[in-house]
Amino acid sequence: MFKPFRHSLLAAATLVGAAGAAAAPMTLQDYLALSGPQPDARIAYGPAPSQFAELFRPAGKGPFPVVVLVHGGCWTVEFGGIGQMRNMAGALKAQGIAVWNVEYRRYDEAGGGYPGMYQDIATAVDRLKDAAAEHRLDLQRVVAVGHSAGGHLAQWAASRHRLPVSSPAWVQAPLALPTVISLGGLADLRLQAALIKSSCERDTVQLAGVPSAARPDVFADTSPAEMLPAAIRTVLIHGEHDTVSPPSTGTAYAERARAAGDAAEVIVLPGASHYDEVSAQSPAWGIVGREIRKALGLP
Repeated sequence: MFKPFRHSLLAAATLVGAAGAAAAPMTLQDYLALSGPQPDARIAYGPAPSQFAELFRPAGKGPFPVVVLVHGGCWTVEFGGIGQMRNMAGALKAQGIAVWNVEYRRYDEAGGGYPGMYQDIATAVDRLKDAAAEHRLDLQRVVAVGHSAGGHLAQWAASRHRLPVSSPAWVQAPLALPTVISLGGLADLRLQAALIKSSCERDTVQLAGVPSAARPDVFADTSPAEMLPAAIRTVLIHGEHDTVSPPSTGTAYAERARAAGDAAEVIVLPGASHYDEVSAQSPAWGIVGREIRKALGLP
């Protein structure tokens, strides 16, 4: 997600916006500076410091539609992530949408990587079932939204009903996520291994574990592309100038999903980078927000 910054690729060319004013794509520094309101509740789903979710609940009686938000950051603690997602969460809350902002153990945390990172996502998502009544959440209107590495994990969460019982991340009757919106996601761990290595400096073993006689294919229960068809709708949104996960990445995944019988579409954000995708202050937010509302059945 961030290697291009280290290599000075974030000095993107200035673009001309629709109003004729010069506008530059957001940089990593812009992304790291994103902030938003504090959550209304912090709910632990395990004993580790990173095993919690933040709830943003709108005013009113509800029940409220829900966005399950999964941050990126190259699957590492180095770049944080959950704090930056409060920017989107605050904007969605203001529109009457509840947000479940998920934290999880990354590959470089104790118990993270495989299978802990996936077990965290599964547990955090299913914890919504317990929180729904108390916080007036409508789990018939829920969409998963993930950015970059979080796009991979959000797509995995929506597909995990396809896991074999033998997988350590398998659970019975997981929360259904009929639509997933991936913002600059990196979800095909097999075919995008070289891109993940160049963009994030992550190796397959850090994300999918070590092959064994009992588990020869490490992608079978970690890569959403290997869990198709999942009978879900996937919206893959990429910035026009995203050098971390370019639009071709979404196109390749969508083609694979459609070939398997799933619904998938790609949206390219004009003039946007990998970071405009998650900023409610970016011109791209009009498109991203529209797709979230559409997935929730809102006008």
